[in-house]
Amino acid sequence: MATVVRFYRWLKSTKLLSAQWPMWNERQIGIRLKDGFGFEHTLRVTSTDLSIPNRRPAGSLTVEEGLLPVSIDQMNEILRFARRAASEETWLMLLLGFRSGLRIGTIADLKVQTLTNASVDPIVGWHRIAVGPGARPPVATKFGVSGMVPILDDVLDEIRRYSTSTRRLKRQALAEEEDRDLVFLNRFGQPYGSDESRAINVAMSRLRSQGRSEGVGILRDFHFHRTRATFATELMRAALSCMSARDAIDLVRESCLHRDEATTFRYVKFIERTAAMAEAADAFTEAFLGLARGQVALRA
Repeated sequence: MATVVRFYRWLKSTKLLSAQWPMWNERQIGIRLKDGFGFEHTLRVTSTDLSIPNRRPAGSLTVEEGLLPVSIDQMNEILRFARRAASEETWLMLLLGFRSGLRIGTIADLKVQTLTNASVDPIVGWHRIAVGPGARPPVATKFGVSGMVPILDDVLDEIRRYSTSTRRLKRQALAEEEDRDLVFLNRFGQPYGSDESRAINVAMSRLRSQGRSEGVGILRDFHFHRTRATFATELMRAALSCMSARDAIDLVRESCLHRDEATTFRYVKFIERTAAMAEAADAFTEAFLGLARGQVALRA
């Protein structure tokens, strides 16, 4: 839409389009920005009342950002295939996404010191790592939310092993001084999360392409963020089986660093609706097959 607006503004400025023709209403809006020192300032921009609605289909079953989780079997299939067909970094990032629910931007900004500082939750026995601008060292998160996210022991051990491997140390030697503590660096020593690096997108595109060629159907429309949706869904499913819905929502919200409770509650609704739909599908299948058998018997 922004491209369309710029095009028509150019048409109007060059007088290729009559200035008297109505196009849109403009308004000034302020965007609040925060710099690295925590100081805020407001950027004034011109916007229009034009928009392209992004309405979800009625009754669509999705969770965060309109995505669907994958099943446990599909998750294991993706991880097995990635370990064989993708780079070690891609496999480890997928492992972190599926087993900790971290976003790709947070994974790309993880520091070796972050892993070293991991602490054990005295109540549940999980390890937790500190992320967000309030962590030391700071780790990027969406909306700048800080918190302690769970990470399973086997995943933490695997990432720690990689952080001291010869493969990573060679990449670290090529990196700029400020990037050398990052866990994940591309083969040129650049951060995966930098504007100059397209390594993540390229790696996922190659993985999908190779998956299609080898008949791994789940990879056809697989995107990295579905790892987070899968983690949160399975954590919510497990939590609901052994604690109240209120406590389950609190646990998942804290673990996934959701900014608002409504996002977490969508996982509860998703689990309830998919379970009900599965039961309805089974009942329909049984009734339909019974009807079909009856018709066959009548013809006989």
